[in-house]
Amino acid sequence: MSPNRPDLTDEDIGMRAFQLRKEKAIERSLDRLRQGLKTAWSFFTQHELDDLRWIIGELWAFEKRADWDDLHFSKLDSDDVRALIEIAQGLRSDPKNTVESLERAGDIIRARSV
Repeated sequence: MSPNRPDLTDEDIGMRAFQLRKEKAIERSLDRLRQGLKTAWSFFTQHELDDLRWIIGELWAFEKRADWDDLHFSKLDSDDVRALIEIAQGLRSDPKNTVESLERAGDIIRARSV
């Protein structure tokens, strides 16, 4: 603990740093996705975009960093995004197959990243 901030632990700092890196990765991914989809981006509702943001964050936490860096969100099409949103909605309502669902999400993106 820091003598200047006795209420802040190293664990708190680590968790906050993790959250900041995650948010930055999500924003970068969404920006690339938005650029790739162009006008099709506007066809998604705010609720769908919230689900998309959530699944991208979960995928970022799940993937190895080297694998994450190989994912190219700008190459996804509307059908890919809809599939990711469906996975997110399924996981949020019933999280029992989390690993399989995140692997499926990663595979959708990897299929376009080659």
